[in-house]
Amino acid sequence: MRMHNNRKIVIIVGPTAVGKTFYSLRVAEILKGEIVSADSMQIYKYMDIGSAKPKKDELSRVKHYLVDEVDPRLPWSVVDYQNRAKKYIEEIFKRDKLPIVSGGTGLYVNSLLYEMDFSNAKQTDLRKKLEEEALIHGNQRIYDKLKRLDPDAARRIHPNNLKRVIRAIEVYETTGRGVPEFSESFKKTDDYECILIGLKRDRQVLYNRINMRVDQLIDSGLVEEVKQLMDMGLTEENISMKGIGYKEIIGYLNKEYSIEEAIRLIKRNTRRYAKRQMTWFKRYKDIKWFDLCSLEDEGGGAVESIVNYLNSELSY
Repeated sequence: MRMHNNRKIVIIVGPTAVGKTFYSLRVAEILKGEIVSADSMQIYKYMDIGSAKPKKDELSRVKHYLVDEVDPRLPWSVVDYQNRAKKYIEEIFKRDKLPIVSGGTGLYVNSLLYEMDFSNAKQTDLRKKLEEEALIHGNQRIYDKLKRLDPDAARRIHPNNLKRVIRAIEVYETTGRGVPEFSESFKKTDDYECILIGLKRDRQVLYNRINMRVDQLIDSGLVEEVKQLMDMGLTEENISMKGIGYKEIIGYLNKEYSIEEAIRLIKRNTRRYAKRQMTWFKRYKDIKWFDLCSLEDEGGGAVESIVNYLNSELSY
């Protein structure tokens, strides 16, 4: 049995489409937990389909936080996420519930695992300077800067992903270390104790799930959702619209390519993102991995194994 006075939180991570929503819900129901999302797209209002947000019936089964909370037209950063997520974790503790963080955004997870001051003034000034430089000289100039500072990070990040390129430069400039060493170089937070579990599947099974999910998102009305967002004044310049699924559909709506090409790009980019997520999460030394394919499909065996492990970790 869980000791309610223990300040322990559960963090469930894994690549996109692995099954985090399903398993987080089941674990939360069994262990009397509440879910704090660590997904950088599900946080936005009006972006339900492309973010694969939990359905209304799923949200009603367990209390969720940081899902459907932020207007996509407003700026939002990892600093905002860290502040609000930690506030919600404290509220959950006060109600004698188990905080369960679930999501695949590595930087969000890092912000809860480690003592990380993202609001460092040097970072803010540097970010502004790099963004202005990119506006004048183009993204490639900033990417070339990253290649000189941290070639390994540059190999993993697309030159046009300006946000991630700038973030990697910030990490290097403020810590003197490359991104691969980033999480390992920070002190673990003293705010609570983290029990970190990872969900994984055979690569081909995961890729098939990703492809099927993209087809389902299109069938569910992703194109119409993006049209509505654009009608609200959102463009590809908004951070919220740079997410996979949204940026490719914008390209289609702007007549840059066909819907078939947009779907192909979404599938390819999502598979690549899943691979990057696994690379990120494999760096966590204290993570306990659950191979869902070997445990069994979407069912009791995997749930039972996860819950048994968590009960053993929560009870001491």
